[in-house]
Amino acid sequence: MSMTDPIADFLTRVRNAIRAAHETVEIPASKQKSELARILDEQGYIESWSVIAAPEGNTGQLIQIRLKYTEDRRSAISGLRRVSRPGRRTYVDARSIPKVLGGMGTSIGSTSRGVMTGHDARAAGVGGEVLAQVW
Repeated sequence: MSMTDPIADFLTRVRNAIRAAHETVEIPASKQKSELARILDEQGYIESWSVIAAPEGNTGQLIQIRLKYTEDRRSAISGLRRVSRPGRRTYVDARSIPKVLGGMGTSIGSTSRGVMTGHDARAAGVGGEVLAQVW
């Protein structure tokens, strides 16, 4: 079955796993999803991530994300939002990259230099497509 928006699927699987208080979540792998997981790990929203082989009988690979919780079982991620969708793409220049919660969250964008945070894109002086926001 083909998927029209794999990034939204990635974010929804993480959001659903957090609501169900799962320790890990497995997502079909792609290069862009791996970059999203890398950024979530670098920014401290998740414990870790790895690419694993799919179970016997299935093809491809999976991204396994280990979610991060506080001692009282509150998630490090309080919100995820898809910004640029297939029906409405959102492109910005380096000066217009949105700040999330006044800088307390993270904006993730796809630029000509790869997938990076909004802060890194502003520092590098490159714009691009705003993929998602995390807080």
